[in-house]
Amino acid sequence: QRSFRSAMAIVFMFAIPLLVTGMFYFMFGNIASQGDFNLPRIDVVIANLDQGGPRLQAGSETLPGDIQADTLGELVVEVLESDELADLLAVTSVPDAGVARAAVDNRQAQVAIIVPPDFSRQFADQYGQAAIEFYQDPTLTIGPGIVKSILNQFMDRMSAIKIAIDVSQEQVEPLDYAMLGQVIQGLLDTSTAQSEDLSATLLEVRSPQKNAGSEQESASPLVGLIGPIMGGMMIFYAFYTGTASAQSILREEEERTLPRLFTTPTPQATILSGKFLAVFLTVLVQMSVLLVAARLIFGIQWGELLPVALMATGVVVAASSFGIFINSLLKTTKQGGVVFGGVLTMTGMIGMIGIFAMGSPTAARLSNTVSLLVPQGWAVRGLLQSMNRDPVSDVLLTSLVMLAWSAAFFTIGVWRFNRRYT
Repeated sequence: QRSFRSAMAIVFMFAIPLLVTGMFYFMFGNIASQGDFNLPRIDVVIANLDQGGPRLQAGSETLPGDIQADTLGELVVEVLESDELADLLAVTSVPDAGVARAAVDNRQAQVAIIVPPDFSRQFADQYGQAAIEFYQDPTLTIGPGIVKSILNQFMDRMSAIKIAIDVSQEQVEPLDYAMLGQVIQGLLDTSTAQSEDLSATLLEVRSPQKNAGSEQESASPLVGLIGPIMGGMMIFYAFYTGTASAQSILREEEERTLPRLFTTPTPQATILSGKFLAVFLTVLVQMSVLLVAARLIFGIQWGELLPVALMATGVVVAASSFGIFINSLLKTTKQGGVVFGGVLTMTGMIGMIGIFAMGSPTAARLSNTVSLLVPQGWAVRGLLQSMNRDPVSDVLLTSLVMLAWSAAFFTIGVWRFNRRYT
């Protein structure tokens, strides 16, 4: 009752975690309510300077779709200007390389592609090296990365034919043109040349997040970002609540109500058990309310019921026992400020490395070691496992580790309080 009658406790338990998550939710324009994510068209300028070489024998059987090209440079331009890629690329042709680079420098395009004059000739030469100049805005990553990936996919497939010809010429003497034709045709049959859909061949499209066993995808990539943030705030403040609730034991000792209780016929173990139980129940209410509120307000998918229940149980027990342990080390409530401002903040931040490191493989490896040195790290790990829909056995193992932490904290805390009041 004392915890839930305190306005400050209510703010820390419920308001702050939801407000911090809401700040991120609205900071990005409430993307989560907008449905599908659409990538803007990428502005590309091409300077095709290719003067040709041995005639490119192109026709409906060797080039995709209705593309017509006399040089390899024209083929590159035609592929990028194809109808299949029109929704993704806005391609403009320019007469020379300087104009193409200037368009990128002036922010009129994201990428400039420059096909050199000897491109076809170098490609046809057995010992030649055909290369395309790729010039991009250094402040951009997504758009240029997509264009570069498309070019790499296309040129890798073309290079396979060149390599096959070169190897055949070196290995077969005298050169068997019938066999060489069969090799080339075999490569064409599985290459971009025979593709009816260039965008499907050159691009692999994946949704940002998809629920396991469900045909419905996540409403927005932002939901995948907000979920861990909300979970991290929930765990961070659950440990605050556990410590603050357990501090009522010290507060009642200073107010002399606890010593008066010890003079009654009620056993001391019963009194302390009641205090400890109050801490567990307070954190349980906090976790339950935040899980439901975040699901209803932000649409966060916590995972299947059993993994979520295992994770929440581990967090409640760990946060409560950690609070009992910390308070057993304190002599007065005045020392609580140091604990709240120092110990809990430091351990909470260490435990949330796994959330801060999302998307960084190096930092993720660090989080798997450093963050697991504190109980909050195991709580965050269980949360992410549940949200990622990892096997129930993985979540169970993490929860058991949290319970082991809890058993150690609770045992030490109870032992110290019993010695203190005996």
